[in-house]
Amino acid sequence: MLIVMNRFKVKPDRSDQFEKVWRDRDSHLAGVPGFKSFSLLRGPEGEDHVLYASHTVWESEAAFEAWTRSEAFRKAHAQAGEVKGIYLDHPYLEVFEAIL
Repeated sequence: MLIVMNRFKVKPDRSDQFEKVWRDRDSHLAGVPGFKSFSLLRGPEGEDHVLYASHTVWESEAAFEAWTRSEAFRKAHAQAGEVKGIYLDHPYLEVFEAIL
């Protein structure tokens, strides 16, 4: 099993907009081979940002990599421009292999 997360530092006054974009988007993940689950996590709030993480669970690294090369991936990320000016920095990708 593979867990893939993107961390986002979102400007505090834009967190409602960020959440709405994620809530309303079509992720194109349903039916993708090897996809298990998705969650959007809201973390601590600092002086200059609110920390969020998108959290996906995949059957394997191969399944995740296949998705990143798929039409579903391109469609899911086509709306990325809707969040311009919301982040303090680029999203930070983290990939974890489940060992237990």
